Amino acid sequence: MSPNGSDRSPRRPMRRKLLQAMTAGLVLATATGCTYKDFPRLGMPTPTTEEAPRILSLWQGSWAAALAVGVLVWGLIIWSAIFHRRSRTKIEVPQQTRYNMPIEALYTVVPLIIVSVLFYFTARDESKLLSLTDKKPDVTVNVVAFQWSWGFNYVENVDGSTGDAKTDKNLAAIPDRFKKEFPANAGGVYDVGTPATRNPQTHNPGPTLWLPKGETVRFVLTSRDVIHSFWVLPFLMKQDVIPGHTNAFQVTPNREGTFRGKCAELCGVDHSRMLFNVKVVSPERYQQHLKDLAKKGQTGYIPAGIAQTSHEKNRETNNL
Repeated sequence: MSPNGSDRSPRRPMRRKLLQAMTAGLVLATATGCTYKDFPRLGMPTPTTEEAPRILSLWQGSWAAALAVGVLVWGLIIWSAIFHRRSRTKIEVPQQTRYNMPIEALYTVVPLIIVSVLFYFTARDESKLLSLTDKKPDVTVNVVAFQWSWGFNYVENVDGSTGDAKTDKNLAAIPDRFKKEFPANAGGVYDVGTPATRNPQTHNPGPTLWLPKGETVRFVLTSRDVIHSFWVLPFLMKQDVIPGHTNAFQVTPNREGTFRGKCAELCGVDHSRMLFNVKVVSPERYQQHLKDLAKKGQTGYIPAGIAQTSHEKNRETNNL
């Protein structure tokens, strides 16, 4: 009984708060709309390219490593709190241990091993994902970022479009090491959007980039103004679009559908409106779309962006 004559234990309010916290956590865990099939992806979208599972595997492995470290740390904290509490040992000040070399070495070596393992797998997967030599692209798209939307130069031979992407002045900002992979005499077509542009099927904001299913697509990324970032959510990959420096990567879409994309780099006041869509279709529908753009008069290329800076030109090699 408490001193005021009540049998109400002072521990009950704490237990009640703990129960409320656990209930809130359960609600948050179950209110996300995720199913048991979604849980293994740990928040990642369903992969839609042949390369995305590699990224998902790295993501899952990092979570597994973090969970293992967390369980160990939580276990040691709980063990210490239970078995070394003052009410149990009756010791006011426990024995103080200093300069325990084995423990200090363990604290140093174990984190180094963990970081080294994570670094190895990250470097291995990054090298594989950014390699442009493993497979020659079937399709090349010059993605042009600008405040506050996107343009897409389809470097293709299209009926009704004449010219050559390798010598087109609008693509002068792209280094020759990328141009040598361009098709010969590719007149090309383009599409360009504004923040007010919407996809006619989904009504999602932004222009729509069309891609063929099952074909390797190389994205050559250029910017007209500031740093942006090209991110297609279900591709599980994004890369910066830097003025004066051309980045590139390639993927092979393996699922048809319309997916969302966005700029993932804070690029100014209307950054949140810098959205786009990616529509993956059959190769036949993709070719028909290019012909439709040519019929609309959208032939040739829009300016790719800021020319490669001198130090970047010196850094570039002749090899991809």
